[in-house]
Amino acid sequence: MRRALLKYKWTFMRLKGRDAVRIGLAAMFLFTGANHFLGAGHAMAAMIPPPLTGAMWVIYVTGVLEIAGAVGLLVARWRAWAAWGLIALLVGMFPANVYSAVAGIPMGKYPPIPLWIRTPVQVLLIWLVWWSTIRKEKRRV
Repeated sequence: MRRALLKYKWTFMRLKGRDAVRIGLAAMFLFTGANHFLGAGHAMAAMIPPPLTGAMWVIYVTGVLEIAGAVGLLVARWRAWAAWGLIALLVGMFPANVYSAVAGIPMGKYPPIPLWIRTPVQVLLIWLVWWSTIRKEKRRV
């Protein structure tokens, strides 16, 4: 048993960059998805543009999708589907980020995040999901 644990630890420490990013993204989506059901759900609902402003069912659905995407990133068989789903989710949630920034809606007790910060972060997350899962690795000669 000890030998197996040491082998696992050694393997985990030698992760490639793409794998490390993918696991980090899975952890992020797992925690942000769970947060939809914990304390921040109502604050998130305020960020949804009209006519769905305040619709908790949207928050719950996106939370489930984020958690499912996080799990999918970790399972090789589902990885590409999960990545495309998370990319679609990030693109689909962007209007809520724009609405929240323009309307000055705070995230709970925190002030609104400016659009000039939200946009590059959203683009970076989309690129990281694509790069760590979908993009084909270049073969080195």
